[in-house]
Amino acid sequence: MIVMKILRAVALVTLMTAVPLVVPPKAMAQQAVPANDAALLRALQAPAGDISGRISIPDRKAAVLQHPEGREWREFREGTLKAAAGGLLLAVVAGLALFYAVRGRIRIDAGPSGRTITRFGGLDRYAHWLTASSFIVLGLSGLNLIFGRTLVLPLVGPEAFATLTEIGKFAHNFLSFPFVLGIVLMFVLWVKDNIPNALDVAWISQAGGLFSKGKHPPAKRFNAGQKVIFWLVVLGGAAMSVTGYMLMFPFYATGVDGMQLMHMLHALIAAVMVAGIIGHIYIGSVGMEGAFDAMGSGEVDVNWAREHHSLWLQEEMARQGKGAKVQGGHVAPAE
Repeated sequence: MIVMKILRAVALVTLMTAVPLVVPPKAMAQQAVPANDAALLRALQAPAGDISGRISIPDRKAAVLQHPEGREWREFREGTLKAAAGGLLLAVVAGLALFYAVRGRIRIDAGPSGRTITRFGGLDRYAHWLTASSFIVLGLSGLNLIFGRTLVLPLVGPEAFATLTEIGKFAHNFLSFPFVLGIVLMFVLWVKDNIPNALDVAWISQAGGLFSKGKHPPAKRFNAGQKVIFWLVVLGGAAMSVTGYMLMFPFYATGVDGMQLMHMLHALIAAVMVAGIIGHIYIGSVGMEGAFDAMGSGEVDVNWAREHHSLWLQEEMARQGKGAKVQGGHVAPAE
């Protein structure tokens, strides 16, 4: 009898061991926890609501295990954002390259006169370069966050990329403050000269004379193109500052969903601003003769001013006095 009981026990154990070999694993999983799997799937597919656990600390946000809306944000960041920002920047660079190939550098039609007039003072140039230098670092570090893993990581390797990205992150955060200061200074200094008027309509209708030699629509201190850049920087910079600081200081004004929205807006506005500033840099450097001097030394050639800002030059000459004369190559008021 004892031997028979032992044999029966051995046979039962053998049968139980053989069951997993006969029944497919998927079937076993479906039989084991079908209710839990279905509940998890329903929760993940729900249009709203987090999957949370239980915690013993006061911060309830730490209990969130799954945030379904985060999938849409991740898909936007890895798909839509890269395609939109990359396509826009490539289109701008390609357009400028084509324009340069066809039009070449825009020269001073009458040639440099050898006489200069003050276009921007020290405070104007300080505000410009404070904003410009900050924005260049902000733009490059931001683009690295979007395209770095695809373009930079394969070139420099993981360790260098991690170090570069960490430095860029700190620079991106801290240089936002001088960037905002520069925008405020520019707004205070230049807003009165950047109000749109009828002259801007005429300037735009002629495309600023950029596509035809010897054709220069009249403009005051800032033409329509410069006004577009001014308001792009002021309004775009303000929007980027608000959205950026909401990301820098999370949960003070909004929750996770709000911060994901702020990130989307921040990235899209930044892409538009970078595209606009690329065009601005082109015109202010290789694209137009004499343009860089305005923010370089602050002195521009009189013939350049006469062709691109004729009304402003007339106002400056009248303000300095009808007896304005040349002293050392500079237009100065008569004594």
